[in-house]
Amino acid sequence: MFFSCRTHSFLTLLSALLLAGCASQPRAPLVGAEGHDPSARVWLLGEVHDNPAGHRQRYELLRQRVEAGWRPVLVLEQFDRENQDLLNKAQKSCLDAQCLIRVAGVGRWDWQQYYPLLQLALTYQLPMVAGNLSRADASRVVRDGMRAVFDVQGMRDYQLEQPLPAEVLAAQRAEIAASHCNMVPEMMIAGMVNAQVARDIWMARLIREQLPRDVVLIAGNGHVRKDVGVPYWLTSVAPAPGMRSVGYLEAPEARGRYDAVVTVAAPQRPDPCASLRQPASR
Repeated sequence: MFFSCRTHSFLTLLSALLLAGCASQPRAPLVGAEGHDPSARVWLLGEVHDNPAGHRQRYELLRQRVEAGWRPVLVLEQFDRENQDLLNKAQKSCLDAQCLIRVAGVGRWDWQQYYPLLQLALTYQLPMVAGNLSRADASRVVRDGMRAVFDVQGMRDYQLEQPLPAEVLAAQRAEIAASHCNMVPEMMIAGMVNAQVARDIWMARLIREQLPRDVVLIAGNGHVRKDVGVPYWLTSVAPAPGMRSVGYLEAPEARGRYDAVVTVAAPQRPDPCASLRQPASR
């Protein structure tokens, strides 16, 4: 597989970071990290959900460091919060990832993409936390607002009684419009933005609950964006420990969205917007 020089430099950097020892061990110096904390305790690792190359590269980086002794908690977007009991059951009773997927892998995810990661977690007994709000939760947020999923303290902590920050609102609106082929009715976008933000805040809360233990978030690239995603909300309440956000991207994006980027080749896939552009048959 061919990698650009830029991709190779990022992989070299990330490999050095992930091969560093666990939190109780000395950590290797972080060379050329633009001032970021070399002893990061929170890792936010993105993905394009259907990109096998990205899944493989992220898994290899995690595997190397886990085999070297690191034992983080995994917070996983792929499991909805109401399925935590199923995930707990699977972690206790399953010896292989196929069993875990069968017991707790509900939803429309391509679970075989996650098989190696889940097997790694089972083999090394890494705690797994169901990190996502379900479609039902998201629908309630779209309809009823943030109070549908957050208690009074959560509303207060994240200032959710107030309008979303302008930069978050603008970026999320643009992202939702683009990801839906710019065909979402304007009247629906505000509710969809609230649902996306609610997911980010929920993941940020779960990460905080795991501290001071090291934490890895496995989620889509949009969720791990520093400017508007989970990192934004993770630091909005109180300072967070050392944190690194890594995007696994198929194309360049604006600078500043991630601490580091790994560029992965895009698989062949049909144009998801093609059918929507065709005029309706009479």
